[in-house]
Amino acid sequence: MNEPLSLDADQARARLAELTVVDVRTPGEYASGHVPGALNVPLDQLGRAVPELREAAARGELLVVCQSGARSAGARTRLAAHGIAAIDLAGGTSGWAARGHGLDRPAGAPAKQVWAMDRQVRLVAGALVLLGLALGLLVHPAFQLLSAGIAGGLVFSALTNTCGMALMLGKLPYNRGGAAGGAASLDATLARLRGEA
Repeated sequence: MNEPLSLDADQARARLAELTVVDVRTPGEYASGHVPGALNVPLDQLGRAVPELREAAARGELLVVCQSGARSAGARTRLAAHGIAAIDLAGGTSGWAARGHGLDRPAGAPAKQVWAMDRQVRLVAGALVLLGLALGLLVHPAFQLLSAGIAGGLVFSALTNTCGMALMLGKLPYNRGGAAGGAASLDATLARLRGEA
């Protein structure tokens, strides 16, 4: 029988104790609320975590989580390329919360929620398109190339299921979890995946 590629929120909640949950969102998004017990391995750091994820997968099933399910599906595919079996949470943390399941927040997490990465990308892309059009009308028509470049980037993003703008936005301080986030938090997560903590 084939293993499922994803679990819905209710299925995942019923099996939460037996799963290693890996949240691939940015540290800022993770701090805004995550599935209880989830460990944060940002998508742009997934390659660094492959040995630890392989070790964790040998002990039990991995459940990969993001905001909506798109990034976690991509992470599952990337892990499969390294021979690591994983399933993802259909609907992500949004679907989890919509079913009435609680989200945890790290101690000391800022009260202000960080927007989901797809929302940040839509804001920046839309603003750049409008800026290119406005500058093209008011200053010089060549500025419309900015709008064309963003449109081309969005098409490329859809065709390749990657997003360069999300990778760049993920490096901003509020997405990194502030001064306390980043590498130190990832090192602690990798130690937990190895079973050291």
